[in-house]
Amino acid sequence: MSEFRKSFHLDALGPLDVTGEARHGQLLLAHGAGAGQDAMFMQRLRAALAERGVQTLAFEFAYMQRMREEGRRRPPPRVERLVDEYAAWRDGVRHLASGPLWLGGKSMGGRVASLLAARDGADGLALCGYPFHPPRKPESLRLDHWPSLACPTLVVQGTRDPFGTREEVAQYALPAGVELHWLEDGEHDWKPRRASGRDQAALIAEGATAIAEAMARDASGD
Repeated sequence: MSEFRKSFHLDALGPLDVTGEARHGQLLLAHGAGAGQDAMFMQRLRAALAERGVQTLAFEFAYMQRMREEGRRRPPPRVERLVDEYAAWRDGVRHLASGPLWLGGKSMGGRVASLLAARDGADGLALCGYPFHPPRKPESLRLDHWPSLACPTLVVQGTRDPFGTREEVAQYALPAGVELHWLEDGEHDWKPRRASGRDQAALIAEGATAIAEAMARDASGD
């Protein structure tokens, strides 16, 4: 059976791609800093989530839309501006929400989602490859806002992620509502080494399963 897909254009915001049916909930999904929703990782993640009953509402920040129009790279703006943009998207898709709307994203997109949830609250968070710190700068933690997170929060992280390895994250005092799902041998894009005997597709499938199960548990009140 082919997955449900539909594209919208929200006035003043831009394109929105909806993938899958919301058997276990809906996830407003943001991209990482350097690649948009057409990145292979994002496409595969949305497809895997759709197979598991999670409907994704995928959008791009304005700077990424402008990059696409101009055909050249540009850095993202200050994170505070991205938080306001994410809030506008959240408000803009409310008419499509049939139940709880989780927020989430890949890397930078997940960080922005978590900042918005800390500021305004959220039904839940699904953070894929969270950038706990910049690579090779483990002292520069991006966790100041985490004590304000009051919603169910799932982090799906590769054990070798240079933005936060399993050994590093084990030392952090994370809020009680945060659940960690580790993808063995995965890096920031969830790619394992060949010697692991697994591939990126398997880790994306595992990550999508973890997200779907977390959303299903929350929806059922477990």
